[in-house]
Amino acid sequence: MKLPTDHPHPLVRSLFSFWAPTTESMRGWAMASVVVNAGIAVTGAGVRVTGSGLGCPTWPRCTPDSFVPVAHPEVSMLNMLVEFGNRLLTFLVLAVGLACVIAAMRLAPRRRSLLWLAWLQPAGVLAQALWGGLVVSTMLNPFTVGMHFLISTGLIAACWMLYARAGESDGPARRVTHRDIRRLGYVLLAAVFVLLVAGVVVSGTGPHSGDEMASRFDFDIEAVARLHADFVYIVVGLTFALLFALHISHSQRPARRAVLALFAVELGQGVIGYTQYFLAVPAALVLLHVLGSTLVWIAALRVVTSLRTRTPLPDHSPTEVPAAV
Repeated sequence: MKLPTDHPHPLVRSLFSFWAPTTESMRGWAMASVVVNAGIAVTGAGVRVTGSGLGCPTWPRCTPDSFVPVAHPEVSMLNMLVEFGNRLLTFLVLAVGLACVIAAMRLAPRRRSLLWLAWLQPAGVLAQALWGGLVVSTMLNPFTVGMHFLISTGLIAACWMLYARAGESDGPARRVTHRDIRRLGYVLLAAVFVLLVAGVVVSGTGPHSGDEMASRFDFDIEAVARLHADFVYIVVGLTFALLFALHISHSQRPARRAVLALFAVELGQGVIGYTQYFLAVPAALVLLHVLGSTLVWIAALRVVTSLRTRTPLPDHSPTEVPAAV
């Protein structure tokens, strides 16, 4: 009987590639995990901007008596479906995370560095699910809501590192440019994270709280928005400085491309940010802004991993290298 990995249809083979993984399929599952974690961060923002944060007013049940949405006199069915749909996406993220774990365990030779990064994914998803219960029980407190997003950024970072490390050997990392330029890359990544935190504060102070009963941060929205803009200028300035430094040092092209891509995403994000500010923060643009924030974070992670290298691994097929049992 043929294994799914021997199936003649390429789609079926790819779906079961975690069972007999190659270097390329391991990276594919890691990238899939980046995508689904980024996606659920964006759909979580969709829950907030549609006022569906308490569409399912209890956790883990949607209502006190049901795990699925049922008619409730005080909650719109549409809000229930939006919130419940976002909860269901958790199972997709968990499934992809478990596929990464299985692929890392079956990979031959087995690599501890990949196993640790892979296990962070289902563990992080479970932590996020529990934190989601805290978000509901605190009636969408802006701190718990903001941490929900920031935990997602941590999971995305782990997924990206799994993607990068899966295509490399376990040898020591080597710089592809001057050490001070690489340090500038780390400073840029830290600045991007601070920018995300500032964005969370702005969101927790602004109008889209997720529900009319949700509390907000007691800050002046104009002040926190200006502070957020200041961090934007810092991040864009650091990005330009890194791009210039890589150019004059004639560094490798992949690093320059990664920084240029980040710069382009930042400019697009800036256009969205200023547009939503002058249009009084419409919900659709808030959703786009969260998507842009996620893309900026992923692009910044790509920049950091492009500034060092390890010996690349060949892509062995399952028939060349037997899977670990």
